[in-house]
Amino acid sequence: MVSRMFRIETGDDKDRRDLLRRRLLDANTAASPVLRALRGTPGERELPLHVWALAEDGALAGGLAGHTWTTWLHVTYLWVDGRHRGTGLGSRLLSEAERVAREERDCLRSRLETWDFQAPDFYRKRGYEVVCVIPDYPPGVTEYTLTKRLLAP
Repeated sequence: MVSRMFRIETGDDKDRRDLLRRRLLDANTAASPVLRALRGTPGERELPLHVWALAEDGALAGGLAGHTWTTWLHVTYLWVDGRHRGTGLGSRLLSEAERVAREERDCLRSRLETWDFQAPDFYRKRGYEVVCVIPDYPPGVTEYTLTKRLLAP
């Protein structure tokens, strides 16, 4: 075995991060026939998907921010102002994002992450299933990853 010396550094470096991302993308593409087939197609790109709820005065009452990629919707943020919680607004926002993902972007599934003090039960009631539980992320909190098959209504 050949012993090699390396200099290990820490710190933010946008150029190195971008190079790392490109090299990982190339390695993943070479290793996966599925990812290789996606290269150069519209399905390769993440497309933002945002849904907004505005109150009568134009103020933000709630919103959902996420993206679609291949055949998946990824919900990144879903928030409803405290004054409007319990009115079904969160369900409406989620349903609209799922509809757009399914009908306009041919998505088959959805995924999201939530913490134990946020909304795991809200998502379960809407057909999401827990596929991953990470305790103490951050310490004292449990993170859940949930997925759902997007079926035609």
